[in-house]
Amino acid sequence: MKKRVLLPFALALGFLMVFSLAFGIILLTEGQLVKGIAAAVVFAAAFAVMVIVWVFDSNLTRYVTRMDKDIVAVSRETFYDYPEPIVIADGDEKVVWYNKSFEDHLFSDDRAYGISLSELVGNNTAKIFSDTGATVKILDRYYSVMARQSKSFEASMSVIRFSDITDHVLLENEYRASRKTVLILTVDNYDEVLQNAKESDKANVQAKLEQILERFIESTNGVLHKSSNGRFYAVIEQRHLSKIIERRFDILDEVRSIQVGDRMSVTLSIGVGRGAKTLAESELYAKQALDMCLGRGGDQAAVKTESGFEFFGGISKAVEKSTKVRSRIISNALRELAISSDTIYIMGHRYADFDAVGASIGLSGAFRSMSKQAFCVVDSERNLAKPLIQYMTDNGEGDIFISCEQALSEINDRSLLIICDTHSPDFVDSKELYEKAKTVVVIDHHRKMVNHIDNAVVFFHEPFASSACEMATELIQYFGVDCKISIADAEALLAGIMLDTKNFVMRSNARTFEAAAHLKRLGADTIAVKGLFSDTLATYREKSILIQSAQLFHGCAIAVTSSSEPELRLAAPQAADELLGITGVKASFVFYMVDGVCYISARSLGDFNVQLIMEAVGGGGHRTMAGAQLRMDIDEAQSLVKKAIEDFRINM
Repeated sequence: MKKRVLLPFALALGFLMVFSLAFGIILLTEGQLVKGIAAAVVFAAAFAVMVIVWVFDSNLTRYVTRMDKDIVAVSRETFYDYPEPIVIADGDEKVVWYNKSFEDHLFSDDRAYGISLSELVGNNTAKIFSDTGATVKILDRYYSVMARQSKSFEASMSVIRFSDITDHVLLENEYRASRKTVLILTVDNYDEVLQNAKESDKANVQAKLEQILERFIESTNGVLHKSSNGRFYAVIEQRHLSKIIERRFDILDEVRSIQVGDRMSVTLSIGVGRGAKTLAESELYAKQALDMCLGRGGDQAAVKTESGFEFFGGISKAVEKSTKVRSRIISNALRELAISSDTIYIMGHRYADFDAVGASIGLSGAFRSMSKQAFCVVDSERNLAKPLIQYMTDNGEGDIFISCEQALSEINDRSLLIICDTHSPDFVDSKELYEKAKTVVVIDHHRKMVNHIDNAVVFFHEPFASSACEMATELIQYFGVDCKISIADAEALLAGIMLDTKNFVMRSNARTFEAAAHLKRLGADTIAVKGLFSDTLATYREKSILIQSAQLFHGCAIAVTSSSEPELRLAAPQAADELLGITGVKASFVFYMVDGVCYISARSLGDFNVQLIMEAVGGGGHRTMAGAQLRMDIDEAQSLVKKAIEDFRINM
């Protein structure tokens, strides 16, 4: 200890003594008496200081040694009696020592010696060495665990402290569990169900509905308020909402059991605002969630949080609205927008089909009859409606089609952009054109997606409609007597309706036939329309190969091809449609690759919601017709779809 304390100083004094002694002897031998005596004095002084340093260093060493022993003893005693559990672990993260508090509160015997830290803190071992530590639950208590590592010894050692924060955690959990959540519940088809019902049936339906809702709220400590016929507000605590979500909103099934007559069932949509900071914000979330429910066809619940939406239910078909009041209102608004615009551009989705192009053609013809400049924006190469485009060109209307690039160069602040058959900004034919447009209108029938166009001045969305062409036809009927479309325009609209309804078999309702009848009165020829759907031999061959490859998986036909022929874009959806004709097939999924992207065409007869399956893998669409584009190989895509099918069957 002595050498470590003042060794550098002692060496310097020793050097001074040796130097002064040698120098003094040399001076005395040379007769320089005075200088020799001076050197001797320096030697004596250095020697005296050396002696003092030696004595002082010895005393200091003994003092420090005593203090070190006392400090070690106090530290050991303090650590052992410290009120919080403390553990010391070696470099292998094994417990080598722990204090009395740890023994009293966590382990009552010696079994903690030698155990791994992971047995104490689980998978939080890495977190406890961070600056913030980790919260760990041990024996029904919560601890804030922090570790500090020391490398001053040969073997690395760590000190781990366990601070009991159970009261704080329980208080925080109680705060979160007691936070209020707003639910808005509305009957999707209230007017339609009770329109022609007897008064006694109406009272019976209302009583059953209110009894179900009251039982639903009685299981919580919330409140229920009826704001109007078929619309209710509820406020419940988060703890009860979690249980409702675990039961996957089984109230939807209870309400669906209410029947009027032989075939009509009552369906309910629920919008939930979860995790909001205030009740007002929770109500806003609930309204947005309810809007998503209704936009996806109803009979479901949507939970809205800051991070997005979560959906439950959605197994029923969209409810058909018999009234056309909304179509008339939208038609008047669209007409005013068109009149006040210099140029009108109408665009569909990528790889536009007969429905997207047909709706664009019909609306373009209507606006042109009103002496407005209107154009159909479509990619001349990447589309699935080339026969329809050629048919319009042969009938002298080829000038209505322009490319996305041309529209992008011509569009200005006084232009109107109408988007048909999609409401997602990621699926439009030209995203650049959409982003540049100042005034946007959306006309679509697909079930509402979370990522939808939110800046449209008019958002005409009817998930119960068969097609965008049906919606466009209804709008054109209300444009006024000065609006007249040509026979070719009417045939284009009818072609889109026939495509999406599979010749009036799928998703057809009364309004679908009314729209078709109106087009027929305008001169549309069904034989000419049928001729637009003729297949080439190559397309028919690819379709046959896909059908032959089909295999059944839980009642779903899955077809795969290794071909990459361009005809697959037409053959795949057609094969998916034909696979539904096989006995026992509820849905069909066709997989094919183009340019490194796996495309999936999904179809169903209605009982199986393929939209939910496609949304689970990153796609979307309609209940009976959906799709996805995945940047992965076909085997990976098949695995994802099969897992989604299994999850859907479990949650049905």
